[in-house]
Amino acid sequence: MKPEIKPGIVVFSLKGRDKGRMFVVLYELDADFVSICDGLTHPIERPKKKRLKHLKPIGHELPEIIKLYEQNRLKNSDVKKALKPLIDSQS
Repeated sequence: MKPEIKPGIVVFSLKGRDKGRMFVVLYELDADFVSICDGLTHPIERPKKKRLKHLKPIGHELPEIIKLYEQNRLKNSDVKKALKPLIDSQS
């Protein structure tokens, strides 16, 4: 069974210009789309709209990112800092 893609899950992009990059899901838009960000190419001010079928969850969850986002206290540096160890372990 495929892990559920929900806010706070770290995902890997499978298609598009950002193929091969890691992102964190900020929120669900509808049944087919979510908004993702990485703090660099897609900052929290301009998250990327992405189809669920073009994303692969990697099994990590970042609940502290969603907690900060819901409190309007999330910064791009927080997202970058949370994703960095995961990106480094993939390399």
